[in-house]
Amino acid sequence: MVEIFCKNNNTSKKFKAGFTLLDIVEEFNLDIKRPICALVNNKVEGLSYTVFKNKDVEFLDLHSSDALRAYSRALFFVLNKAVLDLFHKGSTEMANPVSKGIYCPIHIGKKISETDVKLIKERMTEIIDAKMPFVRHKCHTSKAIEIFSSAGRQDAVNLLKSTGQIYSNYYTLGDLADYFFGCMPPDTGYLTLFDIELCEEGVLMRVPDKNNPDRLDDKVKQVKMFEVFREHHSWQKILGISTVGDFNTACKNGATTALINVAEALQTKKIVHIADTILSKHQSGTNIKIILISGPSSSGKTTFSKRLQIQLMANGLTPKVISLDNYFVEREQTPKDSDGNWDYESFYALDLNLFHEQINDLLKGKSIELPTFNFALGTKEYLGNKMTLNNNEILIMEGIHALNPLLTSNMPDNIKFLIYVSALTSIRLDNHNYIHSTDNRLLRRILRDYKYRGYSACQTISRWPSVRAGEDKWIFPFQENADAMFNSALLFEIALLKDLIDPILSQVPEDQPEYSEAHRLRNFLKLFISITDRNLPPTSLLREFIGGSSFKY
Repeated sequence: MVEIFCKNNNTSKKFKAGFTLLDIVEEFNLDIKRPICALVNNKVEGLSYTVFKNKDVEFLDLHSSDALRAYSRALFFVLNKAVLDLFHKGSTEMANPVSKGIYCPIHIGKKISETDVKLIKERMTEIIDAKMPFVRHKCHTSKAIEIFSSAGRQDAVNLLKSTGQIYSNYYTLGDLADYFFGCMPPDTGYLTLFDIELCEEGVLMRVPDKNNPDRLDDKVKQVKMFEVFREHHSWQKILGISTVGDFNTACKNGATTALINVAEALQTKKIVHIADTILSKHQSGTNIKIILISGPSSSGKTTFSKRLQIQLMANGLTPKVISLDNYFVEREQTPKDSDGNWDYESFYALDLNLFHEQINDLLKGKSIELPTFNFALGTKEYLGNKMTLNNNEILIMEGIHALNPLLTSNMPDNIKFLIYVSALTSIRLDNHNYIHSTDNRLLRRILRDYKYRGYSACQTISRWPSVRAGEDKWIFPFQENADAMFNSALLFEIALLKDLIDPILSQVPEDQPEYSEAHRLRNFLKLFISITDRNLPPTSLLREFIGGSSFKY
């Protein structure tokens, strides 16, 4: 007999060895919506997982990020099958998240229409109603390569060839085989809620809201965000590097230094363009006096700000910098979150009265004494740091709330220039597996916290859901307000972070809840070839996280 301890309700039951999680889930009478997958000894597994030894199990529904990922990849599998069933030489890609959905280009030999989308949705519904099983296979990698080569999936072939793994997993849905990084629900009948809408050259695939899985996530218009992804995908096509398989192959062929140089040059070009735009507005009579820079955690705002300052000086402007982090209210006045903890990410954690008073004085030509916030003591200090804003000087303000309209509501719009910075990962594992931008930022944060703040990976991962909730509330709603968007993700960066961060992730104990995320990230990193920072310039934005920067922080 095998004993299963169910962490959902802290009960144990015994079963005969060789059962699947799907066989036993109903035995625990769980008070959750239909589970999609499960944590088995803190590792994410599908419900088809077969058990032969004692295990701790936690069943996951769509309130879990892991379950929502499984749901999304399964829904894409259904979308791809529907397209192939209707258009036999068609193909579908999973490009990037946007507008609270996933943009999926569809290639059917003509421009896709509303009628095509309607037919695809009807076929998807038929597949879902049929409750077709997602069947997981494990085979020698050479066999998987043969399968995908025969199907014309060179993107999947390149990935599998470059990983160096002896065995690989793939899934089938009916007679269609596909590779996915991660587990699937048992069958298509689990995909009870979805929608697809015509979007550019394909569809926007919409999935349930994690906070309320009984409804679709609200669609948010993100035209500027979409353009950033489009720009980076076009750059990658020029380079011939669209997927991790392409990247790994190029590095093995000696192109690593060239890829680093080109990626860095593209970022520099974008920063120069933003600085030139500001100068043009300045010279055209629009007297830009304030540049506001915002973005989520670990987006590289600080280094971007420093590099922008250099380009502004090259354009004859003199930047002066104010950090919003120095305008926190006194510790005892800080708002608290729903758990009773200090909510430092709240907009109202800022001393807005002092901020507005000082900025207004600067704009009137008055001199002010800037505060310096002492985080250890939880109070503002005045250390004689004076500032005056002269005619040819321009003020740069960087902070997570910089794009919130309430921050500068008392200032004329024509004197402000708003910039949104984030690591919008555009390279994909293959055409059917995109990389979550949040994973990119989490890897950066884990490394920075470990190197410079003394935090373990366990502590950073534990804090991450709270950070993300703050971003959803205080940052993301205002990103489309930006006059310019800057993608801080670098084509090569995950390959460079790999060997630096894997030892840190390996320290997360298996008995901690954060182990599941650490384990997932470590498996994800295995798909990348390792590269070093030997040829990374000291001004690189990535230096903010790995060290060796020529900037002072």
